[in-house]
Amino acid sequence: MESLEDIRKWVVKPSLPDLAQSLQPAMQGDAAAQQQVCGALLWTAFAAPGAVTEVYDAIAAGAAGEALDSTSWQAEECAIPESFWETFADTLTGPEQGYDATTITVAVAALGGCVAEEFGELAESAAQQHPGSNDAASQAIPDLTDIDALGGLPEGSLGNDLYRMLVDNNFDAEVLDREVIGLANLPPALRYVNTRILQMHDVWHLVAGYQTTSLHEIAISAFQLAQFGHNYSSMFLATVATMSCCKTPAGFGLLMQNITEAWRHGRATPALMPIHWESEWHETPEQIRARHGITPFKGSFPPDLLEQLAAVA
Repeated sequence: MESLEDIRKWVVKPSLPDLAQSLQPAMQGDAAAQQQVCGALLWTAFAAPGAVTEVYDAIAAGAAGEALDSTSWQAEECAIPESFWETFADTLTGPEQGYDATTITVAVAALGGCVAEEFGELAESAAQQHPGSNDAASQAIPDLTDIDALGGLPEGSLGNDLYRMLVDNNFDAEVLDREVIGLANLPPALRYVNTRILQMHDVWHLVAGYQTTSLHEIAISAFQLAQFGHNYSSMFLATVATMSCCKTPAGFGLLMQNITEAWRHGRATPALMPIHWESEWHETPEQIRARHGITPFKGSFPPDLLEQLAAVA
């Protein structure tokens, strides 16, 4: 695996045209190009949260073979603390038995506690300005979802589908406990956005067409990042991409195609945050998609591709 010192050198503000141009070589296995892509993703994830849209639009354009014109652009950034990198190195190494859905979520969430103090202000500003955040700073924090009430809704309704998804798979209704992870301590916009995303993550799985497989969990992170500029999703994707670059570079092209397709799906989908989902529990996902103009995700790969590859291995 690359040394931590090498990885740190990758992390700089990118030239967007150069970043776009690096995608095709990176996806075809060029090590230097993969490092350039990972450096840009790490930079926006942990130093410049307001630059997410520019960076991901550039990598999506490059993955699709589209060139970008040279242009100057501004992005506020903060330093990444020395102490962050030791935690990041441990995260890349991971547990001896490998990550599962819960342990990778906890590990990446912990990285969010290692960023610079100034990062919080930049992230709050980015959340307030993101067009999909639904004027987040002024929104009331939603109550917990009444899971038992969902079970009484008609079969085929979004609410009943969500109930079955949570109960049959023993999923937590909000992925992570909002109190345990300290969402109440965040400033207003970040508190609302993070609370609502955790609460509605599985709803968006159902409505936006993302399955609960490994590949689609990565994809829905890119979808959420496009929709809401979600800090955690940016950190997760940057970490996963760096793991691929360092440990499984042959899979980097598949990963980038999956991420960029879902990013563009998120960019093309009408904003989901303003929808009052609790008022729509009784309707079918098909009815909801039709009314709001939501098209389910159609990626290039089978949703369970990673599970298939693991079974063969």
